[in-house]
Amino acid sequence: MLVYLLCLLLFSIGIYCILRKRNIIKIIVGVIISEYAVNMFFVLVAYRMEGRSPVFSPESQIENMVDALPQAVVLTAIVIGLATTALLIALAMRIYDKYGTFDITKIRELRG
Repeated sequence: MLVYLLCLLLFSIGIYCILRKRNIIKIIVGVIISEYAVNMFFVLVAYRMEGRSPVFSPESQIENMVDALPQAVVLTAIVIGLATTALLIALAMRIYDKYGTFDITKIRELRG
């Protein structure tokens, strides 16, 4: 139960960074922290004490097997998170090139 609360705390820290920080780099770090917290939650959901890997063998009886689906989802989420992070960093670099700052309160010309 404690690991779920720590996962929630990590997610809360990430959301806090996204919502309250004014530096674009700190917002990107908040997104990364939130992604890792969600991935850790998926892995924790699939975890079983004394569980074994989901490999079929005819001589063994299937019991207390670890679910492999959340692990596959986390692998996919890691790749998507990497692409998202690369896109956010590219956008931050373009904003810095154009406006000369990472502070979102100083960028007044972005109003649409």
